[in-house]
Amino acid sequence: MRILITGGAGCLGSNLTERYLEAGHSVCILDNFATGQRGSLPEEHPQMTIVEGTVYDRALVDRVFADFAPTHVIHSAAAYKDPDNWIEDTRTNVEGTIHVAEASRRAGVKRFVNFHTALGYGRPDTLPIPVSAPARPFTSYGISKQAGENYLAISGLPYVSLRLANVTGPRLAIGPIPTFYTRLKAGKACFCSKTVRDFIDMDDFFSIMDLVMEEGAPTGVFNVSTGTGHAIKEIFDIVVDHLGITLSEPVPEVEPGADDVPAVVLDPSETIRTFGWQPQYTFAQTIRRMLEWYDRHGVTAIYSHLKAPVPAR
Repeated sequence: MRILITGGAGCLGSNLTERYLEAGHSVCILDNFATGQRGSLPEEHPQMTIVEGTVYDRALVDRVFADFAPTHVIHSAAAYKDPDNWIEDTRTNVEGTIHVAEASRRAGVKRFVNFHTALGYGRPDTLPIPVSAPARPFTSYGISKQAGENYLAISGLPYVSLRLANVTGPRLAIGPIPTFYTRLKAGKACFCSKTVRDFIDMDDFFSIMDLVMEEGAPTGVFNVSTGTGHAIKEIFDIVVDHLGITLSEPVPEVEPGADDVPAVVLDPSETIRTFGWQPQYTFAQTIRRMLEWYDRHGVTAIYSHLKAPVPAR
């Protein structure tokens, strides 16, 4: 395969890049390195091409398609690091997606895989959230990502959009796990948001990617999750245990911020039924594998698409 990965220097993109290069495929990475790290990618590889730039740059996207001629596209690029920068979110997540989709259509790509946020569901009526639940995003990130997915749905491409739980694996730089690990190791105070999320191991994510990238595989929108939710406090407790720390007082727990959702747990049953896929790792195994990776490699950066909740006084 000749695989174009937009946002290929992010956590998911860089892990997929390694995996596809090891399998003998050619990979082109298009990334503006706003949140992705150049150091997350191999220094050089004869079958890897790196192009620095944004998917919002239509001329650049067209040039990448002309030069690399991808047969498969993984659209992982996303703007999320500033919740108040609506323009940047719209340019990258909406217009950028359109640019990549239209170029893919003209190039006749065989598979187009889009990564979507679970926050596209907004505040759900039921848990776990079925893939048929209405999309009601209310943040700039969620709204813009949902719009991008909506355009894909009318593109005519052989596309799959994966609505992802928190994929946990090498180079994870967003969310509570790297935050707790970094702050606790430095002796800094933490607080836990009273929220529930689902987490899935990188190897389980790889296994569903193998299935959706197959030519002729089913198309459409699918949840990728274990289907089980866990409180953020559970992660904190595992990190404390992993680091062997004794706390002088209980960690404060705060109400979710105005732009947050109390519980997001995706129902993967349709994905399991359609692809015969099944997650293999438990929640505790997933978190501890992540912490062991941080022990070996450290945390390179931490980002969030949420505004920080205000700790209780």
